[in-house]
Amino acid sequence: MINNITAMDLRPQMAVAKPTASVTSFSMPPILGFKTPPLKEKATIKVKKVKRGDNLIIPGIIDEDYVDIIEETVQQDSGGGNFFASHEFALPPIKRKVQYLKNCYIIDYIQSPKARCGLGTEAIKNLAEKAMFDSKADGRIVTFSAPMTKESSPALFFYKLGFRFTSPEANQYMEECIIKKIPDIPAQVGMMYLPKSRLHKLLRYGELF
Repeated sequence: MINNITAMDLRPQMAVAKPTASVTSFSMPPILGFKTPPLKEKATIKVKKVKRGDNLIIPGIIDEDYVDIIEETVQQDSGGGNFFASHEFALPPIKRKVQYLKNCYIIDYIQSPKARCGLGTEAIKNLAEKAMFDSKADGRIVTFSAPMTKESSPALFFYKLGFRFTSPEANQYMEECIIKKIPDIPAQVGMMYLPKSRLHKLLRYGELF
């Protein structure tokens, strides 16, 4: 018998593991009733930032940290076409103090998809926090209260959050509306600002009251 084996491999052979189906592997069934959570609704707020260089003049009574008070010399009107309006009868110039608005945020408008659900308040609080950490704005926020419809007025909303009118009479009227629980009719119109003394109270609005 002819032996065709010329050499024999005497090295120990290693067992090779073959892949087998796992006992625990199985397809995951779909989760019944699972839905993607809806996105949280937000109030729409339009804000712009103004600079001191814009030279916006603020009438009325406002906290001093909101404005630069500049004394200016103004030439008085001598009468225009008056016969006596000449250099000989020209009125002397007068000095007046003008309040120029410092760097701050101005709320153009705010609108919530739902009424009385806190979305508008949350938007104002977020803006107040942004303004507080803005070194130039230094927490200053102003707005102009004007009703978008005959039935709505933002004045009470802003007043409850701490904003105040530059008119003491308007602020007094707002206090009466809150105490007597009456609507703001006719709606108060005018400039409102957030005093520094009420900034931190606004940021905690809803936690304390």
